[in-house]
Amino acid sequence: MEKASLKNRRISDLVEQDNEVAQVLYYFGIRFYEHANQTLEQVCHLRGLRVDQMERELLSPRTNFHEEDIPLFSYPIDLIMEYLKHAHFLFVKHKLPYIGKLVENFKANHADYLQVERDLKMLYPLFLEDFIHHIYEEEDSLFKYIRALQNAVKNRYHSSKLYYQMERYSLQRCAMDHESHDDEMEGIRKITKDYHLTPDAPLHVKVIYSELQQFEKSLQVHARIENEILFPKAMALENQVRIILAEKIKLN
Repeated sequence: MEKASLKNRRISDLVEQDNEVAQVLYYFGIRFYEHANQTLEQVCHLRGLRVDQMERELLSPRTNFHEEDIPLFSYPIDLIMEYLKHAHFLFVKHKLPYIGKLVENFKANHADYLQVERDLKMLYPLFLEDFIHHIYEEEDSLFKYIRALQNAVKNRYHSSKLYYQMERYSLQRCAMDHESHDDEMEGIRKITKDYHLTPDAPLHVKVIYSELQQFEKSLQVHARIENEILFPKAMALENQVRIILAEKIKLN
C-alpha cells in the first residue's frame, strides 16, 4: 500500500485496495463497515487515535514468514507442540473472533448473497464451537499423552500406569481419525460456493471471503504439520517407550 495521502482516503477505498486493512483497523476499534465513507483522518479523530501512527500500522508488513518455510521437522517434539499450541492461541483469541464479528455484522444488501448471509450466521457459531472443542481436546489428550511418553524416555514414569495408558491410547488410530476430520471448512466452502465472488460483490463479502480463505490456508498448513511431523515423531517416540517397557519386563 502506498503512503501517499493515506489519511485523506476513505476507509472503504483502503479496504477495497487491501482487504487485510480491515483487520488492522479492527484491532484499533474501527469497524470498516461502520465508517466506510469517512476518511482515515476523520475516523482517527473520532476515535482519539494518532493519524501518523495509524498510517505506519497500515504500511507495516503483516506477514513476516510463511509457516510452511519453518524447518519444524528438525525441531524436538516438545517445541513442535508449543508451536502448535501458539497457533491454537492465535486462532481462538484473534483470528476466529475477528471473523465472527464480520459474520455477526454481515449485511449483504445484495440478492446474490442474502442466502450466504443467513447460512453463515447460522453455521459459523457451530463451526467455531466445534473447532474450539477439537483444539482443547487435542491439547488435553494427545499432547498430554505425548508428554507422558517423553517422561518415560527420561525414566520418569510409573510402569503399570504408563502401560495401561498406552493400551488405551492409540496414536495410529488418532492419526487416522485426525486425517479424516481435516477438512473442517467443507461446509463453509459449500455455503460460499468455494468463495466465489460476483463482479459486483459488496466489500463486506470480499473481506469475509478473504479472511475465511486465509484461515483455511492456515488450517491446511497446521494439519500438515500435525500429520507429517507431529504424528510420525510421536509414533517413533511411542515405539521407543514400548521397547523400554519390554526391556523392563524382561528384567523383572
